[in-house]
Amino acid sequence: MTFAAAPIQFANKAELYADLAEQAGGLLHGERNPIANAANFAALVWHALPDLNWCGFYLYDGSELVVGPFQGKPACVRIALGKGVCGTAATTRQTQLVRDVNAFDGHIACDRASNSEIVVPLFDGDRLLGVWDVDSPTLARFDDDDRVGMERLCAVFMASLG
Repeated sequence: MTFAAAPIQFANKAELYADLAEQAGGLLHGERNPIANAANFAALVWHALPDLNWCGFYLYDGSELVVGPFQGKPACVRIALGKGVCGTAATTRQTQLVRDVNAFDGHIACDRASNSEIVVPLFDGDRLLGVWDVDSPTLARFDDDDRVGMERLCAVFMASLG
């Protein structure tokens, strides 16, 4: 299986995310190390999706979210549960799709260039593992198609952990 080194043109986002999920499944197949899989997953998404300025994981250490493997500029290291978009996703157990981060009460600006964000919480049953966080410099970059696609991608990632 080959992996995309640059964005490929697709008819629609559903097709793009389906292809990306297939690539992620192949890339992560047979590897159970969560850090290795998270690093490769972040790199795959970074190179496949246009108009991102950060994508990566915040991993739950038992008390707060701590930055994990990512692509982009240096990030905030620790985020409290319930704080910012990532902490909100972790505590509500719901994907947070934020079209304008400046309108999100309590947004944590790790990179002031970010204008929109999507965060998918990662749970193993009732156990919080962390969140998948993707930022864009473009307002309203993410929509419901991205939410469905990101949740599908995260399901592939979670399945890779066994």
